[in-house]
Amino acid sequence: MKKILTLFALVGLIVFSSCEGPEGPPGPVYESEVFEVGPDFTAANGYSVTYPLDPVMLSGDNILVYELVSSNGVDTWALLPQVYYFNNGLESAQYNYTFSYNQFRIFIKGSLSDYSQLPSSFRLGKTFRVVIIIGNDGINAKKAKVDYSDYKAVIARYNIDDSNIKKLD
Repeated sequence: MKKILTLFALVGLIVFSSCEGPEGPPGPVYESEVFEVGPDFTAANGYSVTYPLDPVMLSGDNILVYELVSSNGVDTWALLPQVYYFNNGLESAQYNYTFSYNQFRIFIKGSLSDYSQLPSSFRLGKTFRVVIIIGNDGINAKKAKVDYSDYKAVIARYNIDDSNIKKLD
């Protein structure tokens, strides 16, 4: 009797484990994206600005941050960190960033003891583009390597439409 019950349990387990129900709703679609931020770096915010990410990033995703720089009237984007030298090269300051799954932070770090001594053009009215690259998508992993310091190459490789950039406050 015990063997028969064990046999029925085994057959039932196989039958029910192979059953399939209706397919559930599709999960969210995650795509690489780009947006702009325009922080002012002041003593009040510790020369650091943090932005939330909504939706949050998944494991394997990455963030690149580019500073808007103009050269001969042409806008270009420079990958952070960017280091600048002041006072005849005796002091330096840089824009840099950190990120986690739910936020990113852009900040100024440097050799100066008082960042308020930096030119206002360095601290105020800055524009940065933030590129979120979705990891583990299988498609982009098979493509050729990209120069991440080249904003346009990154946008092209990840097929990101940057014609209508969303600006975060």
